[in-house]
Amino acid sequence: MKNAIVKKEWWAAYGFILPAAITLLLLVTYPLLYGAYISFFNTNLVNKWDFVALNNYVSIFSNIQFVGNIVVTLKYTLFTVIGHFAIGLVLGLILNMKLPGITIFRTILILPWLLPEVVVGLLWKWLFNPMYGLFNDILMRLHVIDSPVSWLGDASYAFIAIVIVCVWKGYPMVMMMVLAGLQSISQDTYEAAKIDGCNRVQSFRYVTLPGLLPVLVVTLILDTVWWFKHFTMIWLLTEGGPGDATNVVSIDIFKQAFQFFDFGKAAAMAVIVFFVCFLIGFLYRRLFGNDND
Repeated sequence: MKNAIVKKEWWAAYGFILPAAITLLLLVTYPLLYGAYISFFNTNLVNKWDFVALNNYVSIFSNIQFVGNIVVTLKYTLFTVIGHFAIGLVLGLILNMKLPGITIFRTILILPWLLPEVVVGLLWKWLFNPMYGLFNDILMRLHVIDSPVSWLGDASYAFIAIVIVCVWKGYPMVMMMVLAGLQSISQDTYEAAKIDGCNRVQSFRYVTLPGLLPVLVVTLILDTVWWFKHFTMIWLLTEGGPGDATNVVSIDIFKQAFQFFDFGKAAAMAVIVFFVCFLIGFLYRRLFGNDND
């Protein structure tokens, strides 16, 4: 009788897990495996399936332009993530204070994350427009510039422009994660630190930062991987131009697949990006993680 009850509970547990497992297999595992599979072919995904083994990978790594795109992607990701953490950490600390009207500010500051990326991209593209954009109008009225600047059409400004937009779009995620981490730290710990003679700076160094570290590591991994493979915002603003100034690797993959119809090479690039993201996460865990989180 007891064994029958245990078996029934096991089957119930598998029944609860099964829908999520099937969803993950169909939406995550299968696309990953299929992408890796077609990376070994020269294919149009319809009637052309020429097996080329590792030729796509050899072609990618022998192409200096792809290496340059990886460098641009790493630089873009670095500046974007630093901006997210600089703004998100400061705002998270402020929002954790007991200030009047703080709930309203929390709602306002999270809005960039809630807005669809297409809306954000088109909005900022209008603001950067050299003919009727708001930024040029304000700067010319203030006599900062004498003539309209093509912010997205000039290689000197385009990269900075997309970083600013992506920092504005993504900082709320870091802000909310930091806020959640701060609220999970027990006030008793701060009281104990105060009794031991710690001032505010020392409490932040020895109580707040260690308490936030697990949250910060997870946020850092998620934020870096997300923006390393980001596509939508850059495509809407510059389409990878001018030249190769903003041609990140996700743009290159899109062009290989849907402009040049070289799906095998595009899949090989995607596999490389997957391993780069995996390596980034692994290095973060080794550098900032510990055995208890």
